[in-house]
Amino acid sequence: MMSIEQRSVAESLPLVLAEYLEMPGLILTKPQVQRLWRLDPAACDVLLDELVAADFLVKTPDAAYGRAEPSSR
Repeated sequence: MMSIEQRSVAESLPLVLAEYLEMPGLILTKPQVQRLWRLDPAACDVLLDELVAADFLVKTPDAAYGRAEPSSR
């Protein structure tokens, strides 16, 4: 059985991927990600960590998240 956090991440992942694919220059902070996709802090951390680990997103020096450059994947 999935936890609420896991379910939230699983449901939000396709939306987050679609937005970043649709807008390649999109850069959001963690609070912005939380508000945009209505995620609690723990689910947001899991989601962002998964996308960074998959080399889809990169964390900028000022703690924002944008798409990784295709050459870095």
